[in-house]
Amino acid sequence: MKGVCIPYSAIELAWLKERATTKRTELHAEFCATFRREDVSFENLRALMKRKGWNTGRTGCFEKGQHSWNKGKSLPVSDAFKARQFKKGHQPHNQNHIGHERINREGYVEISVAERNPWTNAERRYIAKHKWLWEKAHGPVPDGHCLKCVDGDKTNTAPSNWTPIPRALLPRLNGRWGNLSYDDAEPELKPYVLAAAKLQNAARNAQKNLSQNGRKK
Repeated sequence: MKGVCIPYSAIELAWLKERATTKRTELHAEFCATFRREDVSFENLRALMKRKGWNTGRTGCFEKGQHSWNKGKSLPVSDAFKARQFKKGHQPHNQNHIGHERINREGYVEISVAERNPWTNAERRYIAKHKWLWEKAHGPVPDGHCLKCVDGDKTNTAPSNWTPIPRALLPRLNGRWGNLSYDDAEPELKPYVLAAAKLQNAARNAQKNLSQNGRKK
């Protein structure tokens, strides 16, 4: 009975405690039959046993040496199930193969190549397509450099559309320090924005070298 405190006698409680390890459905049936307690539902009895801490001792886990009921038995398979199973050599429709391309969150094209993935150990991984193509044409990107998109279209992965620049140029090309953003500039202005950023960076490096040489003296 929900919302009503159900009384139990000391004899009933002792009887339940002694049989705490009995399966709850069996315990409830025996309790009601023994004490003629039709007012005690299965949920009432289970809640009482839980409050008292009188557990069955079963954890639901396999004990050491215990085997599952279906060990050694073959799983029955229907004809309908067989018809939907993958056949040998079949692959799911969404399987991505070598050469599959996608666009990442930054808008760059990535391509699946046959290289071991260092994080998942998979036989293939995705890498930036523009860098992959550029390095095939020109070799590795120089240390301290990155590839900058010339026309501002990141999906244009042709090697001619990418040029290596010092990473120190990126803040200037991104519009920091009052510079015009390279990507926002009109196509005819992009070469001038890039040239200006290179000059400013070269001037900064020269000034930095002079300061360092002056301190050495």
